[in-house]
Amino acid sequence: MSLSVWIGPHGGESISPPEVSVATAGDWFSLLKPRVMTLVVFTGLVGLLVAPGTLHPVLALTAILCIAVGAGAAGAINMWYDRDIDAVMRRTARRPIPDGRIAPADALGFGIALAVASVLVMGLATNVAAGAILAASILFYVFVYTMWLKRRTPQNIVIGGAAGAFPPLIGWVAVTGHLALAPLVLFAIIFFWTPPHFWSLALYAHGDYARAGVPMLPVVAGARATRRRIMLYTLLLVPLTLLPWALGEAGRIYGLAAGGLGIGFLVSAWRVLRDAQDEAGRSLTKDAPARAAFRYSILYLFVLFAALAVDRLVG
Repeated sequence: MSLSVWIGPHGGESISPPEVSVATAGDWFSLLKPRVMTLVVFTGLVGLLVAPGTLHPVLALTAILCIAVGAGAAGAINMWYDRDIDAVMRRTARRPIPDGRIAPADALGFGIALAVASVLVMGLATNVAAGAILAASILFYVFVYTMWLKRRTPQNIVIGGAAGAFPPLIGWVAVTGHLALAPLVLFAIIFFWTPPHFWSLALYAHGDYARAGVPMLPVVAGARATRRRIMLYTLLLVPLTLLPWALGEAGRIYGLAAGGLGIGFLVSAWRVLRDAQDEAGRSLTKDAPARAAFRYSILYLFVLFAALAVDRLVG
């Protein structure tokens, strides 16, 4: 499959895809970033489960489906906008748009249609406030993170992390119709979890980001500064995860889980801090602390929110 050089949508040379071939259902589904969507849907589900009050099972399922579709829509629009840098990054070059399986305009239309539908259905099935927060999360991810922050500042993940922190708010408001302190704490937990999670990825994918001109922290400030920031944000995150228990919003099950998981996260971040194999141009091995920290961070958030849901259901 031959590729040629072209001028990307944001200026500069990029790799152009061949003529668009017939896309499969799997290609369209991959536009939704299903791996990212899984975590988004789960945290939204937990927000719904721990909210006071009840929601009819059909409406609850509809709300979760809207969160999933809204997240997928944002992912599709993100892939449309980032198609030029995706083409030069090894881990994204085979995505449907840069690989020529889906036309950019089709992907954009697909994403916009899903975004509008998810917001309208959420508002009609639950309440206007939940629909408005879902709309805000999509707009924030597309315009604030993707189009503004990602290519301009190494703080892209810090500020842009708010986009992935909306789902618990949406789930809670779908049940109650209003915000409260508890879902805002859940928002803050995901917000502070995001930098060490993505910076761990960026440590071993910094070559991709450098080729694409994306100012991720390891590219701009170096590996050593990134490892220190991972430790710093982990030190801020772990006490924050204990707040639901301290405020009486969660019980002993969650408190013990948050404490144990937090110790594991601190150990993981410490190992990243003490590791230096990513300096002096050396590549990371498969079992490098940064890779291990990235994998652990995903498990960490899943188990933490699962413990919150179990605690509430049992309690």
